[in-house]
Amino acid sequence: MLSVRSVAGQVFLLQLAVVVLLVAATLVALVVQARRDSMASARHTTLATAQTFANSPGIVAALNSRNPTAVLQPRAEAARKDAGVDAIIVYRLDGITLTHSDPRQIGKHVIGPYAPAAAGQAFTRTFEGTLGLSVISAVPVRDTDGSVVALVSVPVRVASVQSRVQQQLPVLLGGAAVALVIAAGGSGLVSHRLRRQTHGLDPAEMTRMYEHHDAVLHAVREGVVIIGGDGRLVLVNDEARRLLDLPTDAEGRRITELGLEQDLAELLASDRPATDEVFLAADRLLAVNKRLTPPRAPGGSVATLRDTTELQALSGRAEVARERLSLLHDAGVRIGTTLDVRRTAEDLAAVTVPRFADVAVVELLDPILHGQESAGTAAELRRVAVAGLDKDGLLHPVGELTRFVATHPVAAAMASDRPVLVRDLNTDADWQAQNPEPTRRILDHGIHSLLVVPLRSRGAVLGMAEFWRAKGSAPFDDEDVSLAEELAARAGVSIDNARRYTREHTMAVTLQHSLLPRALPEQAGLDMAYRYLPAQSGVGGDWFDVIPLSGARVALVVGDVVGHGLHAAATMGRLRTTVLNFCSLDMPAEELLGRLDELVAEIDADEASAGKEDELALTGATCLYVVYDRVSGRLDIATAGHPGPAVVHPDGTVDFPQVPVSPPLGLGTGLPFESAELTVPDGSRLVLYTDGLIEERDRDLDVGLQALRDALTGPDRTPEDTCAAVMAAMLPDRPRDDIALLVARASRLDPTQVAEWHVPRDPAAVAPARTACARRLADWGLEQIAFTAELVLSELITNAIRYGAEPITVRLLRDRSLVCEVSDGSGTSPRLRRAKPTDEGGRGLFLVAQFTEHWGTRHTPTGKVIWAELPFTDGTAPAAEELGEILLGSWDDTAL
Repeated sequence: MLSVRSVAGQVFLLQLAVVVLLVAATLVALVVQARRDSMASARHTTLATAQTFANSPGIVAALNSRNPTAVLQPRAEAARKDAGVDAIIVYRLDGITLTHSDPRQIGKHVIGPYAPAAAGQAFTRTFEGTLGLSVISAVPVRDTDGSVVALVSVPVRVASVQSRVQQQLPVLLGGAAVALVIAAGGSGLVSHRLRRQTHGLDPAEMTRMYEHHDAVLHAVREGVVIIGGDGRLVLVNDEARRLLDLPTDAEGRRITELGLEQDLAELLASDRPATDEVFLAADRLLAVNKRLTPPRAPGGSVATLRDTTELQALSGRAEVARERLSLLHDAGVRIGTTLDVRRTAEDLAAVTVPRFADVAVVELLDPILHGQESAGTAAELRRVAVAGLDKDGLLHPVGELTRFVATHPVAAAMASDRPVLVRDLNTDADWQAQNPEPTRRILDHGIHSLLVVPLRSRGAVLGMAEFWRAKGSAPFDDEDVSLAEELAARAGVSIDNARRYTREHTMAVTLQHSLLPRALPEQAGLDMAYRYLPAQSGVGGDWFDVIPLSGARVALVVGDVVGHGLHAAATMGRLRTTVLNFCSLDMPAEELLGRLDELVAEIDADEASAGKEDELALTGATCLYVVYDRVSGRLDIATAGHPGPAVVHPDGTVDFPQVPVSPPLGLGTGLPFESAELTVPDGSRLVLYTDGLIEERDRDLDVGLQALRDALTGPDRTPEDTCAAVMAAMLPDRPRDDIALLVARASRLDPTQVAEWHVPRDPAAVAPARTACARRLADWGLEQIAFTAELVLSELITNAIRYGAEPITVRLLRDRSLVCEVSDGSGTSPRLRRAKPTDEGGRGLFLVAQFTEHWGTRHTPTGKVIWAELPFTDGTAPAAEELGEILLGSWDDTAL
């Protein structure tokens, strides 16, 4: 409160200074007045005493007595004491003192200003007398005849008068002090009150607050209304008066009595705060913000009013623009997320309803749906997507092909390649001419406006987007046309991308299917099933194959080429063809992969030299090659960077055989491939697969193998059921890689269908061997091919005895055909040739090739096997003359 910076402190100090000055001035005035009053009282006292003594009875007689002093002195002293004066002096007219308070002065002659008194006129003066500076009153003493006979002088010393004033001074000072304390207390109370009212503000702040207050009340373009706790209007500025149209005497009146709208008056009179609430006041829309006053302030509230009539219109247009930008953003995010033509069209229709239109229809040219280029501008479109108010069959169903008449807005948009806007369908005869009955039902359901926008990309029209608005929505305008064109442009590019992808995907799938096996070969000893699923992102390079081999054997192959698309499919076809060719040479599994690895490395080297290494490199391809022997039940397994097979035993247990690890094809490591051999029980299931089945980005390889084990474990199932169970358990929702699965049930050849003999290296052993073979063929009921079989075996055994080495073994297999095998310990391979006329030999293999369906040679770790297959159905033995003609046909007639 004593701070000189605050208004309250300055006021307090100013009041205190004024009070001190006033008290001091009052005290001085009182002292001066006391002195003046004392002097006046002294004059009056001296004059009254002098007159009383001069006119007292017997004074004339005493003056005329022989000793006036003796008579008058006692009387004068008594009167002096009673009057409280310093002396009563009686002078004769000659100036002799007759009485005096100082007896020493009696009888003395006094010279003084007593002439007026001697002349009969009383007076009062202050002058220096025998008693010092005194107030003296002189009165004449008159005789009976009126003559002046003596003078009476009564003095009062000035010092006596001042002493009496000084005696009053403590009382005056005490009163002044009490007055000062009372005034200071009052000033403190006033200052404290003022401090509370001004919140301790200094004058500059008060000035600034006043300026702000004045600016708020008169300068700002926002109404300010202050309402008291009793609901009366305390203060209102000029803008609020204008906005609310208040009368001049509004302040002090209740809010509810000012003629405001009821809802606005209720808000202002209530204790409820408000934030940007819009109310109607006459023809204005007012945004009202209301806050209650702080708790330390008097009860009430403060409200601000803002005219939003024009702002409302601007904000409406801004909101429309914001919604359109939001629609474009959402369309950009949603449309084109999939490379599917139909799904893209559905996304366009869905994103515009109901934010832009009440009904949206997308119709495309029929070739676009099949990935083909646009086939002209004929207004014949197929409906692909419909969203919105499509009930009761108002619009043509999805999938229907419609040919529009030339005057229809769709046909007009197709012909002009520009949007067509129909603001009012009720008055548009061109639209109604397409089909009057359906158009009438559309109008009856409240659909009243149509906007047709072409879907274009790279200068070609792909189709049309049709937007409809129904009852409750404004007709389309020019701004809607611009927005629809932007939406159609984005959708057109996405649809064209999807069309191109569809075309390329179809080409890749066609190529891939042409390179994969059309059907599995018939194998009497194997029950097989397979699944092939391309990745969603496109076809890949996974493949599988089942290749019959000689000697009741079959090769099971799966492989994987890194990447997707046409290149991966073409690469897969090259590798599959290579494997088929190598299988025809009947190589061991590890040797086949070694040859395949060398071929891939050579191809990569050729592509690198041509500058196409990054595009066409085969490095990274994997392959699993399994050979199953139905006679022994043995598996020969070799892998080049590919997961090994799974073996499901007849009891339902699953095993993943350990296979020697070899690098993928084409790495050029120079290391030989290794194979593993194992024997599986009869009835086991062999499961070959690619890594797309067990590997996922969010799943470890061990987890995938365990999931595959769980899917395969269980009771005995057919290969078809096994494929279904594995795909149901392992197939991801969105496969990122191709999946190839091949399941084969292994079944051995019945021992009764196998005959085997060891033949010594002696030409005489040929006949017994032929006899034994004929006997076994008779047991098998194959007498019709016995002659041919004996002929073939004779030639094969003779070649083995002549050119081979021991041991020599003959084996017959009764499978889908009769297989004749002769093995020996020599690694030399016979070859078919045309014998010269002078040659004594070289015609045996020619006869074998003539009378068998297939024949060939395969090498074993201990030698070789020459085999030949004879069909059962085509097995009539050749007649002698036929045999002679065949033999004679091997010579040149001119040479003979």
